[in-house]
Amino acid sequence: MQFVKGMINKRLLIKNLLAHNDENSFYDKKRKLNIGEKEGKAKFLKHICALANSNPKNNSYIVIGVEDEDNQIVGVDFFDDSKIQNLVNAYLDNPPLVAYENIPFPHLPGDKVVGLVSIRPQSDKICSLRKNIWKYYGGTVFFREGSISMPKVFDIEIKDINSEIVSAIESHAQNNIELTLDGVFDFMNSRKDYNPNYKVFKEYFVMCWAGKEKRQNGETYYSRVDIALINEQVKLFYSELDEVSISFTDEQFKIVEYVQLGLQDTYRYYPLEEVVIKFRDNASYDIESKLLFEPPQFDRKTLYHLYNSNNALVEKLKNKIPLTKNEENDIINLPATYLLCYFNDFSEAKEKLEEAKPYLKSYNGNVYSLYKESIRVLRKVRYS
Repeated sequence: MQFVKGMINKRLLIKNLLAHNDENSFYDKKRKLNIGEKEGKAKFLKHICALANSNPKNNSYIVIGVEDEDNQIVGVDFFDDSKIQNLVNAYLDNPPLVAYENIPFPHLPGDKVVGLVSIRPQSDKICSLRKNIWKYYGGTVFFREGSISMPKVFDIEIKDINSEIVSAIESHAQNNIELTLDGVFDFMNSRKDYNPNYKVFKEYFVMCWAGKEKRQNGETYYSRVDIALINEQVKLFYSELDEVSISFTDEQFKIVEYVQLGLQDTYRYYPLEEVVIKFRDNASYDIESKLLFEPPQFDRKTLYHLYNSNNALVEKLKNKIPLTKNEENDIINLPATYLLCYFNDFSEAKEKLEEAKPYLKSYNGNVYSLYKESIRVLRKVRYS
């Protein structure tokens, strides 16, 4: 990510942004974000481009998980797309720096957060679409007009009109000792079930973490992991399905995430991604992520059989035909086997998996969770 941050409490920042009731030229709000589909991806890029051009000298923001009419904070699923900068770089000329962070709010259920997208231009040059996407043409330039992102084709002039107001909003969201201590106690009390820990880095940054511990071959791994950067109220989360290792020094905190893949009940853990949070002496930090994944290769004949079997299962769900007992077992593996097929050059497997979404969602909550997990892995690997 490499998006250097100062000491802003992001929960306070979101409240201050929402206090400016209408969206305007320095922030936008969304009920949810869908960058898994062309239309959602294109609209997201449009807003990034428009906010960057309308705020050449200051940060701008998109708040996700808020009702448009009354500003009610309803939250969204945790979203860990550390490769969002790669998407922005691929589609925009003169792209800004973009970071997506997950911000917990006390009134939301444990699995819901508010998404905060921070946008910071890297130059005074106009940001524009690099290539066609959905209904938008390569070369298009977007600006904000009030709360709307509009294309502009003439009289393009970048004006700095928001720096003072954004600076005031950010200064009102500065952290303090009371908020930091409250954050530590909240975390330690809410995660008593999984041996919560904390550490102070550089005499300033407070990190808390907790997870379900598992020892294997002399190594310690965790699932159901919560990690909180208390000063800024930013949360990292790994689910029951994930397996991570955690290590730290006085300078940094490192998480290595593994993904479980395999066929016919023989599974292995493969390193997926390394995330390193580096703490600086000047009260700033950055988060760097590196993909470690090497896709496992399997026998193509077996994969063809599973691929066709998956397609037949989805057809049965689509046509509301009851599944046999064996098929009920097979469908639990369907998201992961489509994923393996894609990693083994079955190019249509990704589309087949995405098409299966509504049928898996209506079939069973557990299978749908496995679907979301597979899509998350796919997204990380594809954006790299």
